[in-house]
Amino acid sequence: MAAYNCLKLSVGKKLRVVIADDHALLREALHQALDGERDMEVVGEAGDGEEAVRLASELRPDVVVMDIVMPKLSGIEATRKIKETVAGTAILILTAYDDEEYVLGLLDAGAAGYLLKSARSRDLVDAIRTIHSGESVLHPKIIAKLLKRAMAAPAGGGRRPELLSERESKVLELVALGMSNKEVSERLYVSQRTVKAHLTNIFNKLNVASRSEAIVKGLKCGLITLEDSSGGSQI
Repeated sequence: MAAYNCLKLSVGKKLRVVIADDHALLREALHQALDGERDMEVVGEAGDGEEAVRLASELRPDVVVMDIVMPKLSGIEATRKIKETVAGTAILILTAYDDEEYVLGLLDAGAAGYLLKSARSRDLVDAIRTIHSGESVLHPKIIAKLLKRAMAAPAGGGRRPELLSERESKVLELVALGMSNKEVSERLYVSQRTVKAHLTNIFNKLNVASRSEAIVKGLKCGLITLEDSSGGSQI
């Protein structure tokens, strides 16, 4: 396939997107919609899961828009492989399925969020910008179940991520409770720019590309706890 990095785009730099879906007509429609945005550029298209993994590894896009049901590798398998090799790439699932087990499986694999194919093109554009900024595109119910699953899981073996500082851990805990950057800055009496800097360090240390990934990894590795705090319902 011919081919045409982490919280904010530099001035003049376009957000690079790979589209992975086995329906050529849908890929073409998505390509046209995204290329019409001044700050976006579709750099590759994949018709199956294996090709999605290969293109992500070769092109290292900012975002992959991924279907769930594809030949060769499913969206879940492809997402897991991409996150293993290109952790800085955020993955947005675009699917016709809203089954919670599908969605939770994708989030466990490292997806930053999901959007139904019934959404408007403007919703897709906004979702891509949202996950590239480090936010998550998730329903609050899904977030609650994801956090419950992450907290119940035993600490993972293998290489642990670099430990967070005390302030970084606090920022991540507040984010996990649903606080916005503004709310975190007010709670900790720091600027929103400082909060963004902490989140950038957290993402780099945990080798993730979104808040949902950072929260899940932090909980599974025992780097944060949500026992003594209270907050909102959105990540």
